[in-house]
Amino acid sequence: MLRREFLPSLLASTALAQQAPAPNVVLERPNANQPHKGKVLLAVQAHSDDIPLSAAGTVAKLIEEGYTGYLIRATNDDMGDAPGLGTPGTIGEHVLGNERDNAEIARILGCKGHFDLNYNNHRMADVSLNEIIGRLIFLIRALRADTVVCWDPWAHDEENPDHYTIARAVEAASWMAGRAHDFPEQIALGHAAHAVTDKYYFARRPEITRIVDIGKQIDKVIDANRANRAKGPAGHLGSRLRADLSKQGKRLPLLGDDDTTAERNYIREFVLARSKALGAKYGVEYAEAFHYIGPGAGRSRVEEYLRQHAAPK
Repeated sequence: MLRREFLPSLLASTALAQQAPAPNVVLERPNANQPHKGKVLLAVQAHSDDIPLSAAGTVAKLIEEGYTGYLIRATNDDMGDAPGLGTPGTIGEHVLGNERDNAEIARILGCKGHFDLNYNNHRMADVSLNEIIGRLIFLIRALRADTVVCWDPWAHDEENPDHYTIARAVEAASWMAGRAHDFPEQIALGHAAHAVTDKYYFARRPEITRIVDIGKQIDKVIDANRANRAKGPAGHLGSRLRADLSKQGKRLPLLGDDDTTAERNYIREFVLARSKALGAKYGVEYAEAFHYIGPGAGRSRVEEYLRQHAAPK
């Protein structure tokens, strides 16, 4: 997401969050008992700012509740925004800055590791979809992934080809990874067939079926966005605004007296406006919205009947 696109996107997202609650939406609350211990989560993003802006709280929450998490970034962000204060930088500076930021974001969210697929930013439509699917199937099988968090392949109003390309690949790989005849060489080398059972899909205009309460994770969300300095629209804008106002002989109390306070408060007040408005609709402090697809979503009527009624002889 470009910085010049951030404010219009924020305003549109906030307007969406202020609409009436959707029917048949599940509110997922915190669980201190680690119900997901032993399970594996893949947080998949096209760019280094996707998860921080849209799903950082949910990723942190699920990891706190027992998941072993991995962050996958599809592009190297080479065409991303310039580093530092928004001045033009070289492609090499973009790549290195975002690589470092992405590693720090993975650490902040509690991920065990991270993988960069290293495709060119805004050029993923050129890449063979089957190639991306095959790489994701390998990771799903090798890591025994149970759950993915990613862009929604079915969402409306998505203009970025990287977003919908990685989303389509994740959707396909999630079930193909469980099929023995897809990429059998992986299975022959010891990576057993293993399908993803839970999907948390986010979008600009999501089909909302699940709201996740991220109130307890909000400091990690702020830290993840602040760490995303090379590309993210949030990482340094608070300190930049504070400096600009100071040159004009002005100050904004919200931004405090140092850069750390300015950046954290800017993110809390402006970047998280959507999460706060969404949470207010559902009676929590902050929330994230998803098109959630859970276990058994693809079962036939016969399979579901057998699951519920079959008994030992």
